Amino acid sequence: MPSVRDVVRIMENLAPARLAESWDRVGLQTGNADWPVHSIWVALDPLPDVILAACEQNVDLLITHHPLLFRPLASLDFGSPMGALLYRAALGKLSIYASHTNLDKTPGGLNDMLARRIGLNDTSVFAPSQDVELCKLVIFVPAGYEDNVMTALFHSPAGRIGAYSCCTFRNSGMGSFCPESGATPFVGTPGEVSQVNEVRIESIVEKKDVSRILANIRPHHPYQTMAVDVYPLVDIEGRIGLGRIGNLESGVTLRRFGMMVRDKLGLSGVRITGKQDMVVHRVALCSGSGSSLMKSFFASDADVYLSGDLRYHDARDAESAGKALVDIGHFGSEHLMVDEIADFLRQRITEKSWDIRVTACQLEKDPFVMV
Repeated sequence: MPSVRDVVRIMENLAPARLAESWDRVGLQTGNADWPVHSIWVALDPLPDVILAACEQNVDLLITHHPLLFRPLASLDFGSPMGALLYRAALGKLSIYASHTNLDKTPGGLNDMLARRIGLNDTSVFAPSQDVELCKLVIFVPAGYEDNVMTALFHSPAGRIGAYSCCTFRNSGMGSFCPESGATPFVGTPGEVSQVNEVRIESIVEKKDVSRILANIRPHHPYQTMAVDVYPLVDIEGRIGLGRIGNLESGVTLRRFGMMVRDKLGLSGVRITGKQDMVVHRVALCSGSGSSLMKSFFASDADVYLSGDLRYHDARDAESAGKALVDIGHFGSEHLMVDEIADFLRQRITEKSWDIRVTACQLEKDPFVMV
């Protein structure tokens, strides 16, 4: 029977927790990683109504974008609103897992979902992360033993490129070595030069994960001392980060673009700043609250910036710069993840032949209403 841990592993293959901002609180919020999973709900927010309904319907795992425990608790008082929710979740054996800024930043994550939904082409990361240091890890293993090492490598945070995991390259060659006094070689004789057919395995890893990955591989490597190289890399493509920037298939007026976005996202309306008849070709966007990327927008070649929670002074600055804003609201920019993540999980669960029901929660509504 698949467990919470098994489903979390699927989510973290898509959006590793290590990509989250330092201030964020992602991962398993409450519950038990060993509990079995028969039913999953996906929601944007861990609202009281959502949690209570999930418990009533015997849901085992609730996956949300926004964390339930965003601020540390000073005490666990079951009489408080938060304490009562945690108590009810524990009684119902409901585990709650959050994938927040890691889902925003990862390739194929929420910002890519939003860009795809509104029809952007040739997209790239708008604000690449500056805190992800990449390395090329190279491991040499005697021919015939590479499968064990590869399996261990695939069970570590290595080999992620864009929306793909388990990415490696292998080639064969001849290695040489001379075991010195005191060595206990896997092959060869101390004092004699040996030549061995070896396989070179390469994979991309994050610098901070190198020690953990090597520790995971070492028990599966036959050599007394592993032959390993680590090369620093430059992420020239900027694959990880907040926001996306891309092109429309053809230019449209700002007013028409706003209406297109409204219809494609199923919104009741959007807020627009800028000349209504200006022609939009290039669009920058950021899901959620995007004011923090306004400087990046002004420094870019984008005609319009699409996000949520944009401020009055952001609008005035955009007017002065001859650019445009489209504010689709926080909820409107992120709620699409519910159906997208539900579909993603159904596909992965089907591939594994697991008997788990995945439901996109339909209880949530935008807290702001147009009147």
